[in-house]
Amino acid sequence: MKLYRYLTEDDTSAFCHKVTAALNKGWHLHGDPSYAFDAARGVMRCGQAVVKDVPGTYTPETKLGDH
Repeated sequence: MKLYRYLTEDDTSAFCHKVTAALNKGWHLHGDPSYAFDAARGVMRCGQAVVKDVPGTYTPETKLGDH
């Protein structure tokens, strides 16, 4: 099955660490990163989609972060 996650974080090194951790767990970048201003909090936010092929059948109960 193919899994999809969208990682988000404030524009700090924490975002890079989150994406790096996913890459080191076998996830692959999917598309371009996004960058937007969160007016409610007054900070810039980053986002990056990642995908991964794993054995099994998808269900809504699949824990994406466990893969």
